[in-house]
Amino acid sequence: MGNAVSITGTIITHNEESHIAEAISSLSCCDEVLVVDSHSTDRTREIAERCGARVVTRDWDGYSRQKNFAAEKAHHDWILSLDADERVSAELASEIAQWKKAPQGAGGSMPRRAFYLGAWIRHSGWYPDRKLRLYDRRRGRWRGDYVHETLDVDGAVTPFTGDLLHFPYHSWDDHQQRIERYTKLAADAARKSGKRGNILRLLAAPPLTFMKAYLLKAGFLDGWRGLLIAAAGARYVFQRELRILR
Repeated sequence: MGNAVSITGTIITHNEESHIAEAISSLSCCDEVLVVDSHSTDRTREIAERCGARVVTRDWDGYSRQKNFAAEKAHHDWILSLDADERVSAELASEIAQWKKAPQGAGGSMPRRAFYLGAWIRHSGWYPDRKLRLYDRRRGRWRGDYVHETLDVDGAVTPFTGDLLHFPYHSWDDHQQRIERYTKLAADAARKSGKRGNILRLLAAPPLTFMKAYLLKAGFLDGWRGLLIAAAGARYVFQRELRILR
């Protein structure tokens, strides 16, 4: 058991005026909210300040660097890192508020539930999709700068049960546009790390990805949305491998 702690909620943003107010309002378990904005051209900063957040502007420098910078500028050592399209559920906020009174370990993880094309997804490899987001900045750091940045902590991780809510795509077209953007980033990262293209992987990986999401991860239980998720996953892998091969 330890003494009670204070938490800074951090959010990195760029043109998130449609998300930022709800993201900030969901951080009721935090003692401070810090937004690190990379020169938004919409009303993100104005809305964030109106919602009570402290806003710092910084040139974009990659996901991990932005999040590490946010942690460095926080007023408290404990950080709850939130993406602008995420919300802390009421259950999770209450759970973290209780945990603050007697904190343990170096971090905390929580299941993340995605809202996709009008419904919550419960299968398809998208849930529970547990994320490590609460951490002691003295014992944790973000790594990786392309698509899938990860948080490493030195110490035990508390498993919370309340959901982190995720609203990743506005529409099917938005999903496809993200695939285009993220596969370019992933391919760049792969080439820089020395990974070479492989025809066999290009041909085999997409159908295997589809079957894993739709059959092994029970995507069929998510109905037509599960079918679209599996198809999008297969497309992502195909596009990524094709771009690495080029």
